[in-house]
Amino acid sequence: MKLFSNQAILSATAGLLLLICASGTTGFSPPERSKLPKYSFKELLWSDEFNYTGLPDSVKWTYDVGGSGWGNKEAQFYTKARRENARVENGHLIIEARREALNPPNPYTSTRLVSRVKGGGSLTYGRVEVRAQLPAARGTWPAIWMLPDDWKYGDKSWPANGEIDIMEYVGYRPAIVQASTHCKKYYFRTNNQKTDSISVPTATTAYHVYAMEWTPETITALVDGKSYFTSRNEHSGWEAWPWDHPFHLLLNVAVGGEWGGKKGIAETAFPQQMLVDYVRFYKLKQQ
Repeated sequence: MKLFSNQAILSATAGLLLLICASGTTGFSPPERSKLPKYSFKELLWSDEFNYTGLPDSVKWTYDVGGSGWGNKEAQFYTKARRENARVENGHLIIEARREALNPPNPYTSTRLVSRVKGGGSLTYGRVEVRAQLPAARGTWPAIWMLPDDWKYGDKSWPANGEIDIMEYVGYRPAIVQASTHCKKYYFRTNNQKTDSISVPTATTAYHVYAMEWTPETITALVDGKSYFTSRNEHSGWEAWPWDHPFHLLLNVAVGGEWGGKKGIAETAFPQQMLVDYVRFYKLKQQ
């Protein structure tokens, strides 16, 4: 996606808005699909139902903190354990981006939540579901995505170690939800990233289930059970498929950036919220 981990900032540069310029699903023909192993995703491994009140559960979540631009010239400062930016109430997680110069020169604050690996918040293969309602303002850039627990491939940076974008949404492009995978061989800088989008007209007014199903052969993105993007394992090495070890989840609302802020920021529209009803990880089982 866009927002790199602290480990990757030095090696990542701006420009991920290009991911929408070379979209296209890499999938299977019907005959190929029939030869794939059959999998199920019924066993729950880890979840947060947000049936409590206060800060996000510290056993399950931690924070990425800072205002460096996150490799993409974003305008927000990500805070830690600050209720104004991240809280649970009425059965929902609220991630709130606010227009406030709490940490100059950043004119906005927000939160970037990271599922705690030691709290069970990572998996290798399986299904991830997040039921969420997205912010609506121009300049917002909410995301539901995954990064590796260990950065072991190549130069141990991004994109060599992979990224899975389950859902990205930019406020200036109403009703369009994007999914992508990034790796050394296929990513925005070489203009061959694997990505596609789907229309979700009520993305900002209703809850939808954004999901990813990950097997040794494919990574597939779905909205409300409808698949619209598949990235395929070529079996040509880690450069094209680094997704063979544990990844964890990130939830955030960025402001601005070279993709999110491409059409400017509607400053008077803040605060803006991403609402999350639940997060669930399911184990992969071969049938």
